[in-house]
Amino acid sequence: MSAVVSDCFTIGSIVATRTCYNENIEGEVLAFDPQTKMLILKCQSSSGNPKRHDVNIVNLSLVSDVQIKKEVSTVPEPPQSLNLHRLNTRVRNSIENKRRLVSALSACLDPEGQRLFMAIARVIDDVSWAGQSIRVYNNKIHQVMITPPYKVDDVIGEKDSQSYNYIKKFVERHWRDRPTPAPQQ
Repeated sequence: MSAVVSDCFTIGSIVATRTCYNENIEGEVLAFDPQTKMLILKCQSSSGNPKRHDVNIVNLSLVSDVQIKKEVSTVPEPPQSLNLHRLNTRVRNSIENKRRLVSALSACLDPEGQRLFMAIARVIDDVSWAGQSIRVYNNKIHQVMITPPYKVDDVIGEKDSQSYNYIKKFVERHWRDRPTPAPQQ
């Protein structure tokens, strides 16, 4: 390293590094671990989206140059602690939803039915297979079924209900927005 690195980088400071691969990384310090010499930098998004950021983890043992572009004199407030219970619940729910979708997709061999099922499942949690038919809102009042070939005319339910009309419009939109396959020659 050509620059002398202090024992600690202040969170919020702007730092520029040159890696051993001659890559320049410049960003705001999010964290620094002096024992492992790992520096976490928040950088501008590589996609160019100003609302997003890239996060780079830099091993200072493998950089050829470190420059502090802007030092922050006041240490910002420490970040709020994570609610681990809520995070674990979100992970469990996400895994359960994925398992439910995988098992539900294995129930239908028709790719059109699977596509429609996945589209509905992204919006509505209460969707399942009943044989080859898609069951939405599995209760006596709002139940809607979609039978093969899964077109608008195949939506079955209480015609005056809000859920029936919503699913019917959903299926119609699904087929309308679906790209048409190119003709084979």
